[in-house]
Amino acid sequence: MKLQTSNSKLQTANFQFQNKACDGPLEFEIGSLELNIVAFCCHYCAYAAADLAGSLRIQYPASVKVVKIPCTGDLDVSSVLEAFEYGADGVMVAGCLEGDCHYQLGNFNAKRRVNYVKTMLRQIRFEPDRVRMFNMSSAMGRKWAEAVTEMDETVRRLGPSRLREKETKETKETRELVQEAI
Repeated sequence: MKLQTSNSKLQTANFQFQNKACDGPLEFEIGSLELNIVAFCCHYCAYAAADLAGSLRIQYPASVKVVKIPCTGDLDVSSVLEAFEYGADGVMVAGCLEGDCHYQLGNFNAKRRVNYVKTMLRQIRFEPDRVRMFNMSSAMGRKWAEAVTEMDETVRRLGPSRLREKETKETKETRELVQEAI
């Protein structure tokens, strides 16, 4: 799972994440007023819950871009940090219910990594509430919509990521710290 940009990392104005579940790359424009939340969803449960919510026409904010992964346990810390580096305002990691992972311990590994990312964000003076883990089964379409709404409200309260704003000295330092962590 690798994030890519069209130009060099600091010069590009778009975040692109190649995702097999989408028609093309996700793109986030730096400086845009629209919120950008990346949701890394496991194939078996969270992605299916998102699909169910859509099938049932349950309304939820459009700020979330879903990235389908085989298991949340496969998610790297660097992928979460790169999402922030390239313009995401928040990151959701949504997996199976605890104890019901199709890969046995995947969601526990993901939870540990999400907590590690929160610790890293705190250390670089970046709001740790911008990343969150959610657990749900494939039959929980309404829970998916509630989780997305909750994440959207949290990120709106925090405001756009400092990394999406115009390059300032503080933003440059934060971006360099994120890059070092990757």
